[in-house]
Amino acid sequence: MLVFEFLTVMFLVSIVAGFLGSIVGIGGGIVIIPILTIFFGVDIHFAIGASIVSIIATSSGAAATYVRDRITNLRIGMFLELGTTAGAIVGAAVAVYSDSALLGLVFAGVLLVSLIPLIRKVGEDIPSNPVLHGLAARLELKGSYVEADGSTVTYNATRPGTGLVGMVVAGLFSGLLGIGSGTFKVLAMDLAMKIPMKVSTTTSNFMIGVTAAASAGIYFIRGDVDPLIVAPVALGILAGAAAGARVLPRARNPTVRKVFAVVLAVGAIEMVLRALG
Repeated sequence: MLVFEFLTVMFLVSIVAGFLGSIVGIGGGIVIIPILTIFFGVDIHFAIGASIVSIIATSSGAAATYVRDRITNLRIGMFLELGTTAGAIVGAAVAVYSDSALLGLVFAGVLLVSLIPLIRKVGEDIPSNPVLHGLAARLELKGSYVEADGSTVTYNATRPGTGLVGMVVAGLFSGLLGIGSGTFKVLAMDLAMKIPMKVSTTTSNFMIGVTAAASAGIYFIRGDVDPLIVAPVALGILAGAAAGARVLPRARNPTVRKVFAVVLAVGAIEMVLRALG
């Protein structure tokens, strides 16, 4: 394939990846990696390098809009980022001693099992608002945002300890497999902490940028970031993420949850295929 055709196709695919990533709170790697490796025959290391950059681009293209619209909860995001960072450090440290294929299958299994509670509450709009107590009360893990119809939604986070454990697992898999951890972040906030789906995905968008930026230097040093691949990916992701950031505030929580469930299933299938070579 000619270079111009490759750049054009990757740019268009990246727009879609950025759009989905900004809405469901994950990086665009779930689309970018299989496209690069399966259809273009790109080495997996360069594909992962492009994925890391795409995560930063997704966050950059959407996080500012979500923070401005006061949907992202920065207090909850920075609290949970402690767990993700710790998990990522441990994961990176033991990655050389781990069987990536087996870990990929485990990761896929966890994602598929997580679909069960997610589907059960797929029609839920706003979760029941628990009483703020314990650690959540001391850290004031609460917030509110305004829906497109002008109504104000208030919420309190519950079980912050469970959410933090979920973030450690997210960071662990991220460090071990070189993937974005937005999927587990959204699941932990939505299922464990009872945070509205919109807040979960937008806060995850903010968090994945912080996590990816911290690890991107390693991929640069290794030489896994190819400018010819990264350039169309980053530009497309930015454009798609900006478009997604305009759509999400008008979407209902059940719609976001349905899209996330589909992306979750695709991600699990992708991990199985990667693990099986």
